[in-house]
Amino acid sequence: MLRLHNRRSAVRPYTRPKHNPMIQLNAITKSFTQGFTRHFILRNIDLTIDAGSFVSIMGPSGAGKSTLLHILGLLDEPTEGAYLFDGKPVHALSEKQRTTLHREEIGFVFQAYHLIDDLTVYENLETPLLYSKIKGAERKGRVAEMLDRFNIVAKKDLFPNQLSGGQQQLVAIARALIIQPSLILADEPTGNLHSNQAREVMETLNTLNNEGVTIIQVTHSAEIAGYGSRIVELVDGRIERDYAPA
Repeated sequence: MLRLHNRRSAVRPYTRPKHNPMIQLNAITKSFTQGFTRHFILRNIDLTIDAGSFVSIMGPSGAGKSTLLHILGLLDEPTEGAYLFDGKPVHALSEKQRTTLHREEIGFVFQAYHLIDDLTVYENLETPLLYSKIKGAERKGRVAEMLDRFNIVAKKDLFPNQLSGGQQQLVAIARALIIQPSLILADEPTGNLHSNQAREVMETLNTLNNEGVTIIQVTHSAEIAGYGSRIVELVDGRIERDYAPA
């Protein structure tokens, strides 16, 4: 069982190891204009994240956490700045290239699970593979692997509303992992769960990270953030602190 870290004791600045970065953000800004006023959501974000990292993004409501995560996941675009993913200039890619990168390299886990209500667990897991045009035999094998790995074989024919919140989130993680991504982005992955379910979900993400999957999560919880090897705090759209949990 992993021990939760206490954020109050985390005072050690984060020092990057010498590895090739997966993600490089240079002066990323997100803003919108209302009347004659320009409103900023993110301001000049410079951030480098190495492959294999487990990064927790924290900050008060309105700090820009989810917007930053959506930019990282290609669900949104910055107003200004450069984004490189494995050295590729995301800001310069065509829409087709961005879609391919999104589908092949990035898995998402959301607070609200985002499972399809009228599909079974099996069908929810299979859906991303259909979009990626994976052939039938390989689809069947990958789904079977995820069902076994997450111990949900007995639930494969159930619908999401027949599962507990924790079980739904594990299915959501399995669905994110089934495309074999190099990066998983999690937006408040334990926000709707009680403490035991939250711990199970976080230990699952920790295991995936130990296997080499890069994890970036947004959370309001200092305890949940402590599962990461690095914490980035946003305030008013800027990086206020960047440190490793003590």
